[in-house]
Amino acid sequence: MTDNDPGRLIACLADIERHVSDGGWDQPARLFALVATKALLEVEPQLKGRVPETMEDALTAVEQDDFAAGVDVLERLEQIFFPESVDGVAIAMERAFLPPKFESEIPTHPEDAAEFVMHHPEKEDVRVVVGVLRDGSRHGLARLVSNPDDLLGAADLVPGLTEALNRTLEGATHE
Repeated sequence: MTDNDPGRLIACLADIERHVSDGGWDQPARLFALVATKALLEVEPQLKGRVPETMEDALTAVEQDDFAAGVDVLERLEQIFFPESVDGVAIAMERAFLPPKFESEIPTHPEDAAEFVMHHPEKEDVRVVVGVLRDGSRHGLARLVSNPDDLLGAADLVPGLTEALNRTLEGATHE
């Protein structure tokens, strides 16, 4: 695969989504550093046989156990910078949303808006897994709690989140 080909990113995000799905719904946001499997096995040979080695350029997701999103995940991501040894970053998180026809009814104050959405009878819960790579690849996957058999995907599924993740990779070059 060539640079900017999202295939290896999509494969890694699908693995993350399966892993997170095993825990069911109502989970906190989870952050993952994405590293080239080949490079990981060179520095951590004891992982050989425990980490799938499918494609030559495969990625392995390494969960950041100390990550706590807090109230504002975008603000929290602004505080994180990954070193050059990390090829990419992904996040898995759940959110509730309303169909567009209710947009005009949502209060403008963030706390009131969250409360309104959480208690609305037509709210939908969604899990998104969004990732970016240093080569510019980006992709997102989404699963609705109401339709668990379908996995949706797009390059810019959650643009603001994608940009925040991308900045975690840029920070290391600015220090």
